[in-house]
Amino acid sequence: MASWTQSLHALALLVAANATPVVVAKVARDRAALALDFGRVMRDGERLLGAHKTWRGLVSGVLAGALVAALLELSPWLGAGFAALSLTADALSSCIKRRLRLKPGAEFTGFDQLGEALLPLAVFAAPLGLGVTDILVTAAVFVALDVAAAPLRHRRWF
Repeated sequence: MASWTQSLHALALLVAANATPVVVAKVARDRAALALDFGRVMRDGERLLGAHKTWRGLVSGVLAGALVAALLELSPWLGAGFAALSLTADALSSCIKRRLRLKPGAEFTGFDQLGEALLPLAVFAAPLGLGVTDILVTAAVFVALDVAAAPLRHRRWF
């Protein structure tokens, strides 16, 4: 089991990767909001990912992961890779939600958060010094924080 600081570092990377795109979207609104799926519609008539998954969000989340990693005296490349994996898992969950005909931005508690937490935590467990218990506890804390922050995501800021 890792020290609590290693788990906090992992949690900070998760929060940076996943909160930054939301904050940037709220501030930038529709500016530079090119969709990751370029508007691609699948055979089921639904978008591949939806309008909420943007290149702006991916880039800002990856940069935030690199910055937070550097501030924690970890490799910025580790932070960027961690964030990229988390955001990739988030995009995959959006793809699945579109196939289930859930609207972009619709909450699917647990499903929304677990992939984006568990995938990078598992892949980067060794360099972050995390064990299985650390991964599960960190993911659970991330889910709780994300659920608590959900009202902020759905509220107009300006």
